Amino acid sequence: MTYKQAFSAAVAALTLCAFFASGCSKETGTASLPTPAVNAITVVQQDLPWDIEYPAQVAGSLEIQIRAQVGGILQARLYNEGEYVTAGTQLFQIDDKEYKVALEKAQGALAQAQAEERRTKRTYSRMKRLRADNAVSQQDYDNALSAYETAQANVKVAQAGVSDAEINLGYTKVTAPISGIAGKEAQSVGSLISASGESGFLTTMVQINPLYVNFSMPSRQFEKLAAGFVSGQIAIGKEDQQDKLDAGKYRQTPAENAPIYVEVLLNNGKIYPQKGKIIFFDSTENTQTSSLAMKAEFANPNNSRALMPGQFVRVRLVGAMYKNAILIPSSAVLNTAQGMLAYVIDANDTVVARPIQAQLQDDMYIVTDGLKAGDRIMSEGLIKVRPGQQVQVTMKDFQVTQTDPAEQTLSKDGRSVASLEEEIESAEAPDTQELPDESQTAAPAESATADEQPAAQTAAPAAEQTVEQPSAPAEPQPQTASSADNASVPAAGQPAAAGK
Repeated sequence: MTYKQAFSAAVAALTLCAFFASGCSKETGTASLPTPAVNAITVVQQDLPWDIEYPAQVAGSLEIQIRAQVGGILQARLYNEGEYVTAGTQLFQIDDKEYKVALEKAQGALAQAQAEERRTKRTYSRMKRLRADNAVSQQDYDNALSAYETAQANVKVAQAGVSDAEINLGYTKVTAPISGIAGKEAQSVGSLISASGESGFLTTMVQINPLYVNFSMPSRQFEKLAAGFVSGQIAIGKEDQQDKLDAGKYRQTPAENAPIYVEVLLNNGKIYPQKGKIIFFDSTENTQTSSLAMKAEFANPNNSRALMPGQFVRVRLVGAMYKNAILIPSSAVLNTAQGMLAYVIDANDTVVARPIQAQLQDDMYIVTDGLKAGDRIMSEGLIKVRPGQQVQVTMKDFQVTQTDPAEQTLSKDGRSVASLEEEIESAEAPDTQELPDESQTAAPAESATADEQPAAQTAAPAAEQTVEQPSAPAEPQPQTASSADNASVPAAGQPAAAGK
């Protein structure tokens, strides 16, 4: 085949391909795409509670440290760690022997000062009568008066010494200043503690009635709430509660009657039965988090541990209401880099992209700009269509569902928190600790009752076990109550304590 023949064949082939390609292209262009079917809803306008949740943390209304105010040996711990104790309950006992001696010394010094006061008073009275008769000099009279006044001052000093000794003796009994949960001991029984330094720290206590819940509201939400309240779009409280919005009246109003209150959502999804009231609202914004700190107070009348200090929960503000809010489901909003979009379906069933401004609450969006009541919008599948495309519309019902708070309150069936606490406490063994009391001696063994025995002997069965002597016992001797240190081994020739 020559070059001309090959070139002519190639041109003919390209012409044939171009013909078929133009035919295929023309056939494809004339084919029409099917109209997509979409679901749509009608935009709803109605009042809606403004329920927005915030993360929060529980705290005790009082969290204090229990410290020793005098030094000495820690003799006993008289409470169970982690139990609820009332104010005035003794928690610890510090060895008080030296403080009793100090009190006796102070009382003796007071008695001496009072005796000296009486003596100088008699002298002064005698000098006063003699001075009236000019029987003594003015100098002797003045000396007697000065001695009497000095004795009176010494009595006051001695009385102050007695009071100081009584106070120090009272400090050996460490009592609970508040009612609450006593924590774990920081110093073991038998330790030497001092009033100053870390050794004086004994434990902590937390008051759980009332409880505080700390949370923060984002500044942007507060601005929207304030702007909506000023414009009338957001109403706080019912009409008969408007007078209680005043700060003074609000603080005096119980939480259940307050125009706006706080609910706590527990980790199991239930709502804490007590309502809380906001008692603190920070006046300045936290520049690091762009939020305002808030604190709510919750009553805990049964000292229940459904809420515990340090626990993380969620809170919800209740009482604010959006008036005539424009509502759409969350599935009807498309989030893009330029903002939120909703696909509106016009009268010709054509999709129109509409920019909107809205905020999410639960599974709905509250639209503040871009839509009006009665608009038809796509409710789902927004990524399947494009703006300007004609669709086949199927209308669906959109109903705003609101959860009844009464349905979410703590269930009272089954084992409640209070019953669980009682069951645990009844199953716990007391864990109080006490050093053996060696001061109870010199009582005859025959007259000593079981109640008068040292605590160490009754608490430790091993202390009552003795070693049998191989030799015959000698003539019985009078026995005395022995201390806990030598109660386990009797003296040679004496019968064992366990044989009494």
